[in-house]
Amino acid sequence: MKNEVRLTRRGALLAGAGAAAALGACSDPSFGPLPRPEGPFKHGVASGDPDQTSLMLWTAVSGADGAPVSVEAATDEAFSAIVFEAEAGPAGPEAAGATPYKILADGLTPGGRIFYRFRFRDQLSPVGTAKTLPTGSVDEFRIAAFACSNYPAGFFNAYRHAAERGDVDLTFHLGDYFYEYGVGGYATEDAERLSRQPDPAHEIVSYDDYARRHAQYSGDPDLQALKAAAPMVLIWDDHETTNNSWRDGAENHDASEGDWYERRDAALAAWQAWTPSREREPMHERWGALEIGDLATLIHIETRLTARSEEILLDPFPVDPDTADPNDPENRRIVAEWLERTAGAEDRTLLGEEQLAFVAAALGASVEAGKPWRVFANQVIMGRVPAPNYPAVMPFWLRWVIQTSDPLAWSFVKRFAFGTPFNLDAWDGYPAERERLFAAARAANADFITLTGDTHNSWAIDLKTEAGERVGAEFGVTSVTSPSRFERLDLPGVDFGVYTEEAAPDVMRHNAYDRGYVHLTLTREAAVAQLMVVDTCKSREFNAYPDSTWRVRPALGGAVPQAERVS
Repeated sequence: MKNEVRLTRRGALLAGAGAAAALGACSDPSFGPLPRPEGPFKHGVASGDPDQTSLMLWTAVSGADGAPVSVEAATDEAFSAIVFEAEAGPAGPEAAGATPYKILADGLTPGGRIFYRFRFRDQLSPVGTAKTLPTGSVDEFRIAAFACSNYPAGFFNAYRHAAERGDVDLTFHLGDYFYEYGVGGYATEDAERLSRQPDPAHEIVSYDDYARRHAQYSGDPDLQALKAAAPMVLIWDDHETTNNSWRDGAENHDASEGDWYERRDAALAAWQAWTPSREREPMHERWGALEIGDLATLIHIETRLTARSEEILLDPFPVDPDTADPNDPENRRIVAEWLERTAGAEDRTLLGEEQLAFVAAALGASVEAGKPWRVFANQVIMGRVPAPNYPAVMPFWLRWVIQTSDPLAWSFVKRFAFGTPFNLDAWDGYPAERERLFAAARAANADFITLTGDTHNSWAIDLKTEAGERVGAEFGVTSVTSPSRFERLDLPGVDFGVYTEEAAPDVMRHNAYDRGYVHLTLTREAAVAQLMVVDTCKSREFNAYPDSTWRVRPALGGAVPQAERVS
């Protein structure tokens, strides 16, 4: 199994700076597992994939022995006004001693709140609450968006904060709901100290492996609190299958791990069994739209397993980064032409024709209905983010540390001096597909907001076509726990977020260090996005606060306004 983090991906951009990491070391954390609930409902309850009259209800039962599992939903916490009751069926086989159960609760009132609970023999589950989607006139709708939840990397404090704030109508999980690595793999350095070792201990490959990992995450008390507080819509990125997956394979998959499609389908079957999501066939083609009355259309897309072309890597590079002069126009021309020929090829896709047609139709219908907002739930950064020239902007002492401690990492970093994008695994690696999406939006006179995961950083980005025409705003959601590639370099006089903001004209904010989530409030007058931060995920004692707050005005077919920072 592959446990290394490659220089072309995730935490390795500045891997050679480990010698400087001690300067930014964390204080001693308080840690330790919280008590698990007693009885058969150790994995909590959840609701998901709501529409106007129904939503999926989920739980898992430890020690299920064939006795019926029933559910009841009511409009009051005392369960005196029952609006739905039925027997739930197993969603999949037992994993880690628990069997998942799901049922579609239907016949509900649009925009209505329910309280729900499951029953197994004489035992009752914890109570969850959820709302169906509203119809008609809607004045306000609030979304909390999350990404990149790595169990061994720390505590899910971002989940806890959002669950307890009491003002969330819907949660989006934008991918990397869990990670596939085993002990010794990515971000497991603190796992033993925090009592959060991955289960199973090896990299997960089979259905049983994936289901067991889901069971571990579902036992987390902070995730349980979030899932019980509001319905969740989940989209996957790569780690729900394995790192840097695409339609025909993945970076973290080889022949020793069996057939790729069998692994993919095993992962998605476990995902479908252990999340409160409606079943889809085929499983890997999962996209859709939610209508929030006359206020908004929420479009969730699939950019990994249906149509994604394989990622373009910066190795091999078209010039020798160790000897070529990045200021030589000829070298920059060679690199630019290589990028255009590879990443910029017209046949490179993320969505594919069928999904793009669906998105275009949803955008058009939303504008036709007069709704002020369209919001994408999206996996990887959509905006244009050219990388900073790190060798030029980093202080001399940091350059020296990287060069002397890891020459290979330094050689990789020097590739960014030649005008490459920040991340070719994002939409910057598929610019022709991005232009097709933006063209569809402009054809429909549809401005939009994009909520994006993946990077373990917070972002505010002005979305523009290659011709400079604004189409919307993007808010990048940092991770719940997964480490930033820059956090070990949170050092005096060094701010990699500022480096990005200075190098990328469309990037208005890049917080390169903190964990958290995004809280988005939609009203008729404005959309307000709070880039929320938790000050630690290594301790259960934490503080949460907005890194920054942004306001977007609706365009409604007119000029698309730029997002403005209000705090």
